[in-house]
Amino acid sequence: MDDYWKELQGKKLHDPLIQNQADPLRQILIEGPLIVGAGPSGLATAACLKQKGIQSLILERAECIASLWQFKTYDRLRLHLPKQFCQLPFMPFPSDFPTYPTKQQFLGYLKAYADYFKLKPVFNSTVIRAEWDERCGFWKVKSVKDEKVIVEYFCKWLIVATGENAEEIVPQIEGLEIFEGPVVHTSSYKTGGVFRGKKVLVIGCGNSGMEVCLDLCNFNASPHLVVRSSVHILPHEILGRSTFGLSMCLLRWFPMRLVDQFLLIVSRLIFGDTAKLGLHRPKLGPLQLKNLSGKTPVLDVGTFDKIKTGKIKVRPGVTRLSRHAAEFVDGSVENFDAVILATGYKSNVPSWLKERHMFNEKDGMPRKEFPNGWKGKYGLYAVGFTKRGLLGASMDATRIAEDIELALESK
Repeated sequence: MDDYWKELQGKKLHDPLIQNQADPLRQILIEGPLIVGAGPSGLATAACLKQKGIQSLILERAECIASLWQFKTYDRLRLHLPKQFCQLPFMPFPSDFPTYPTKQQFLGYLKAYADYFKLKPVFNSTVIRAEWDERCGFWKVKSVKDEKVIVEYFCKWLIVATGENAEEIVPQIEGLEIFEGPVVHTSSYKTGGVFRGKKVLVIGCGNSGMEVCLDLCNFNASPHLVVRSSVHILPHEILGRSTFGLSMCLLRWFPMRLVDQFLLIVSRLIFGDTAKLGLHRPKLGPLQLKNLSGKTPVLDVGTFDKIKTGKIKVRPGVTRLSRHAAEFVDGSVENFDAVILATGYKSNVPSWLKERHMFNEKDGMPRKEFPNGWKGKYGLYAVGFTKRGLLGASMDATRIAEDIELALESK
């Protein structure tokens, strides 16, 4: 690599085209790993590496850490799981935090985490291309700094921490472009206050869609929830304990199939037959479905009561929109003032990472299933793509740091 680097710098020195440029391409050799993304996954990985004495460089396209949490989450958001399942490696949440920290508390925790480990990402740096260079045996990572300066990094290890939620998913619905009311993705939704007194169509029945409907109710809006497929709704807590935590405990002693049966029995006792309200359950149990497809069950925080009382109306899939109305698959048509798309997010890895072995070019997710999707070839790693939230990201971060430490020791 030293010979290659000297040759590269020599070409730059004697290339008249480069000499005549006012702002030539900057090329930087990174001794340690390069991490793309300064969300919880990237921060956790950098901290795990630092604990082993390995310095890394974090590139972040936004102007701050955890930009998704900062700018693309609604005000009422709390962590859906107890804080002990959401803490990053080597630093628990403060003891005075509630069981389910608020959005602002979580952001404060992430800032304290970055400060404690002295993590200083390079902000406003958008990676536009990354590829393995067979000749020099390094990854070439090209980024745009502050929308004008192009910087090309060379690194031995490339860690993709841009996550499953890098870009919004906007579904193709006929007539969406001609609907005359506001059309808002949940990434831009903050509070139901702006929809007070409005009739709102919420498309998507995951945790976000359910919570947005509840928030709209709290501001005297009239939400209609589109449920296009089957969905598991579980109580947030069972007998005062987190449903997730209780499930993890039971899985130590019982097979997943039996734990699923227990969850469904309890849910039936609490909610009754949800199918009568248009919420049909999948054939697979909630844990089996999550394990196989990554589809997360809804943890109810009060939305179901609003559905039972009719304050939130469940609607089937939408076939088309017109200027003021929606037509549903059952043939019914109804007017609405606004549409909120609770249709989720997707990975953006294929847009910049030129690699076909580790990541699927269609959905930008690792080809290998959990728990084997964190490591690829030539020093390429993925963190935060497990569909298991912050707990999965922490597991990835720990594995990656251990693997790079072994690679350094073997030199």
